Amino acid sequence: MGAVVGTLTMQTKQRRPSRDRADDDLEMTMVCHRPEGLDQLEAQTNFSKRELQVLYRGFKNECPSGIVNEETFKQIYSQFFPHGDASTYAHFLFNAFDSAHTGSIKFEDFVTALSILLRGSVTEKLQWTFNLYDINRDGYINKEEMTDIVRAIYDMMGKYTYPVLKNDAPKQHVEAFFQKMDKNRDGVVTLDEFILSCQEDENIMRSLQLFENVI
Repeated sequence: MGAVVGTLTMQTKQRRPSRDRADDDLEMTMVCHRPEGLDQLEAQTNFSKRELQVLYRGFKNECPSGIVNEETFKQIYSQFFPHGDASTYAHFLFNAFDSAHTGSIKFEDFVTALSILLRGSVTEKLQWTFNLYDINRDGYINKEEMTDIVRAIYDMMGKYTYPVLKNDAPKQHVEAFFQKMDKNRDGVVTLDEFILSCQEDENIMRSLQLFENVI
């Protein structure tokens, strides 16, 4: 998945021979899973038909069957973090992409999430991130979930990125998160609390804008 996203800018800047709709539809039938039609995906996302074509070809190059299971997702994602162990964070990320809980990611799942992360409103981006952190999907982020996420991020970045981290660093990070986010001090963070706290943080707001013009 990361490889698909990482090559989008180069792919869209290259001029390619024009293809008609029949070619694209024929291409979509030659996989195990056929995505929804381009017109429907264009209506459901913030991507143009041309952008969807580029995204689909990149997705198919990485996943010829048209469907990505968790193990394949982990293998692709781990390539971008060679000095760490990205498997746990990739597991959480896979579950966030697999919004229907089918155990696999289809092209529609991929572009829907990507549309939110790259072209969605601030609220949509924050809600998607909240769902990533809400591991058990009960509508709240608790300290155990946030600890799991933070440890997964530290493991993914690896010892070369964080050479002086102490063993209690994840716990300190989680405590700081809840000090900032848990407005009513009830031990959990709701979606409303999460969105409000993020909107009050200039650094978070800037980070949400970084990839708006990726493709």
